[in-house]
Amino acid sequence: MVVRVSVESDMTEPMNAATDHEPDALELASIIEFKWLLAGEGVHVHVERLQNDAEYARGCLARAEASPREAVRRAARRLRERLGVD
Repeated sequence: MVVRVSVESDMTEPMNAATDHEPDALELASIIEFKWLLAGEGVHVHVERLQNDAEYARGCLARAEASPREAVRRAARRLRERLGVD
């Protein structure tokens, strides 16, 4: 079986694999990474609350930033930036 694909030469718009939801997906991936890193330290993180409760997020981020593990501190810095929590 042979499949032939042709591309029109007058296509001016480049193909883009990104979606409008990509920033949300990246944020969720950062949150899940953060959750599992803190779980390794015995700290439970409630994902939905982290996204919707700024005070809770600040507490979780502060706990992570005090971690002796660099990976946890680094994840907290990235997530603080993504969530816009000061």
